[in-house]
Amino acid sequence: MGEPSQETNRLSHDVIGAAIEVHRTLGPGFLESAYELALVAELASRAIPFARQVTVDLAYKGTAIGQVRLDLLVGGLLIVELKAVEAILPIHLAQLRSYVKAVGAELGLIINFNTLRLAEGVKRVLPAS
Repeated sequence: MGEPSQETNRLSHDVIGAAIEVHRTLGPGFLESAYELALVAELASRAIPFARQVTVDLAYKGTAIGQVRLDLLVGGLLIVELKAVEAILPIHLAQLRSYVKAVGAELGLIINFNTLRLAEGVKRVLPAS
């Protein structure tokens, strides 16, 4: 899979803008669940299409082995995982990359609200090759 489509990049830009507004209003220091509810409200107010806490079936070589839960699926193309942690770790990026690949999404975003500047807490993740 190559670069995300123009539509996915637009959705990514729109979600980051909504997250910046949430962070500007709330600031750092709250639980992830508070940021999720605030971001959901902000996405809805901006008419950005999303589904919250999406459960997706997981298969291994054609055999169903369980499910994964995505924080947000935006426009059916973009997975958004929310964090309120001291730092985004390599395992967070690897986990999201696995989700993006398993779901067939074009792009993943990790948004960590526990930062002074939200831009420092946003990471884009493409599917593994």
